[in-house]
Amino acid sequence: MNPQPPAPTCFRHADRTTGLACTRCGRPACPDCLRQAAVGQQCVECVAQGQRDVRQVRTPVGGPAPTRPTPYVTYALIALNVAVFAITAVQAHSVAANSSSNLFHDWMLWPQAVAHGQWIRVVGSGFLHYGPLHLVVNMFALYVLGRDAETVLGRWRYLAIYLTSLLGGAATVMWLAPNDATAGASGAIFGLFGALTVVLLRLRRSPTQMLVVIGINLIISISVPGISLWGHLGGLAAGTLATVGLLYGPQWLRVRTQETGLRVGWAAVALVAVLALVLIGGAAASLTS
Repeated sequence: MNPQPPAPTCFRHADRTTGLACTRCGRPACPDCLRQAAVGQQCVECVAQGQRDVRQVRTPVGGPAPTRPTPYVTYALIALNVAVFAITAVQAHSVAANSSSNLFHDWMLWPQAVAHGQWIRVVGSGFLHYGPLHLVVNMFALYVLGRDAETVLGRWRYLAIYLTSLLGGAATVMWLAPNDATAGASGAIFGLFGALTVVLLRLRRSPTQMLVVIGINLIISISVPGISLWGHLGGLAAGTLATVGLLYGPQWLRVRTQETGLRVGWAAVALVAVLALVLIGGAAASLTS
């Protein structure tokens, strides 16, 4: 009978056997030498190396505040929303009544039109706004939420969560409000509410304030006429589910390497986006049958 190979020992404590390993370098490590990371768990040396790679700015006493990466994606999204609003205002010859423009009529989310092949409305409607107040409120929310979400998640994952939330909002409108015409970035913004709540939970911080904000906004969505409650709920659900898969999926599947963990996270976001598209397609098919 072949002898059983010895159990691996911690690379820093040779007297401690362990079945755990760092997801970044792969070395076996005991629980005392591991730290929770965005994907799996990393040894103390990899954590220190990662901090050096990020080159965190330390603020001297009396010096300037520490800087953080510029949220280019958030600024680009705001600029795109403002540009689309400007086009609709020019076409309508009115800032307040911009919804009478041709572009607004072509892009607003009207499920009956989507069912007849006008799929541009699914995404285009997320960049339309009814008047300047609607635009300012949504862009302020995007500015506040987007900067934090982009900093924590990274630019591409943040953009993926945003667009997935937009699709989730469109899917619920297609199924639950098939006779309504809706527009606005609110569905995607509610998705960011959900995403930041999941981020706080992943960092083991209290999400109470974020939950209160979500609750207040849902009450407003219910009580104020003309607001798409289903679009908000769909965006919230899609953004929350996509971020849960992104941040918790690798941990649940016990992924051992950072590269594989990133692939699992991206796959989870893609799955939610594809599910939203399937729901949109199913609703379109039911409206034409």
